[in-house]
Amino acid sequence: MVNSLEGYNPGDFFDELFAEQGIPRPAAAALIQHIGKFPLSTLEQQQKSAQNMLFKLGVTFNVYSDNQGTERIFPFDVIPRIISQTEWDWLEKGLQQRIEALNHFLDDIYNEQRIIKDQVIPRHVVESASGFLKPCMGLKPPKGKWCHITGTDLVRDRQGQWYVLEDNLRCPSGVSYVLENRRVMKSLFPSFFNTLKIQPVDDYPGQLLNLLMNLAPDHIADPCVVVLTPGIYNSAYFEHSYLAQQMGCELVEGRDLVVVDGYLQMRTTKGLQRIDVIYRRIDDDFLDPFVFRSDSVLGVPGLMDVYRQGRVAIANAPGTGIADDKMVYGYVPQMIRYYLGEDQILPNVETYFCEDSQQQSHVLNHLDELVVKATDASGGYGMLVGPHASPSEREQFKAYIQANPRKYIAQPTLCLSRVPTLIDGDFVGCHVDLRPFILNGGDRTYVNPGGLTRVALKKGSLVVNSSQGGGSKDTWVINTKAT
Repeated sequence: MVNSLEGYNPGDFFDELFAEQGIPRPAAAALIQHIGKFPLSTLEQQQKSAQNMLFKLGVTFNVYSDNQGTERIFPFDVIPRIISQTEWDWLEKGLQQRIEALNHFLDDIYNEQRIIKDQVIPRHVVESASGFLKPCMGLKPPKGKWCHITGTDLVRDRQGQWYVLEDNLRCPSGVSYVLENRRVMKSLFPSFFNTLKIQPVDDYPGQLLNLLMNLAPDHIADPCVVVLTPGIYNSAYFEHSYLAQQMGCELVEGRDLVVVDGYLQMRTTKGLQRIDVIYRRIDDDFLDPFVFRSDSVLGVPGLMDVYRQGRVAIANAPGTGIADDKMVYGYVPQMIRYYLGEDQILPNVETYFCEDSQQQSHVLNHLDELVVKATDASGGYGMLVGPHASPSEREQFKAYIQANPRKYIAQPTLCLSRVPTLIDGDFVGCHVDLRPFILNGGDRTYVNPGGLTRVALKKGSLVVNSSQGGGSKDTWVINTKAT
């Protein structure tokens, strides 16, 4: 008995695998044909096997304030999401364009501030952002690059149009799940990978290590690279340790490092060892208590002084967090035109600034239709999904917006695309987003093919964040002409 995937009804949504019921999209046709040979019971068993493998591999994440324990397995679905090579090529160009413009913006606002003086972006938008750090004024990061590692969230609507939902430049998480999801899928379904031309993803750690080593001062022949983590209670600790292990680097905490004789040093059993490059996975504010938050015990006292003297490189550069501000996000199309002289390839979602009185009035009158987001939040926190919220929740956010309008933006509630997902013995259309990972540091900007597809595992839910009950899928970029 074969499974019922061909009977799956995509409904009134853009489905990533099916153009309509029984009609797979061209890039997904071979997968549907292959997977249709498996009985549903086999797919369910493979689903369980995948979860067991991920559990044994320790592929976990932490949920803050979770009374049931600090660590959870990231739920995984065995039905992959597929992107055609042609579509991916276009996405890749759009992502490269966006990161280049954001890098210009960061260098500009912490130095000449031409974009402010030319009145392309209001000064108060920059200076009121919590991620704008005055101690970073005048910084000149190695090689002129500020954002080296980026995870940009993409979605598409009912018509299949792609949009950029937000930028993540501080400490973008999730690439470890991309790599482990692929490893699990290769183990469970080797025939797929022997038959279909699926773009590989496993060179990411090597690409990342090369990028980090290239940031070291030029006279260092064999630079020492470390991954700096806040520690085991951070939500992404698995990823920190995973990437360090994959790159063959030390995983360190702030207490392992010290500034001695003007250099950053790591405490080892053989004495102090000089550090040349830090891939930091802690937020800007915690990097150096002498410069930022004085109560931070996660960073290294004196680190910024060493950094300013060019004796250590930090990726991403301190201060990049301003690009994650959701009001700054609204100005990225203008940045692209200003710095690159080009039109944006990937559009933003229409965004209302609540600090603008007219736009705030529109937002308050349409709270039941909009998604409201805190400009400085992430992970699905500080958000109101208007159509799914209760009247009391909407009233609560109305008060929040009126009390602090700079802190909120609003966007239309997009009807996110869906992918069939195996839930309780049935194929259910579940909403997804996509977070590709971009490395920007060498001669070319590398975009890992595919990225992390997050899936809302609650039927009808639009919230895909792992901390809010979401899971993940493997993402395949397929060249149909080569299959």
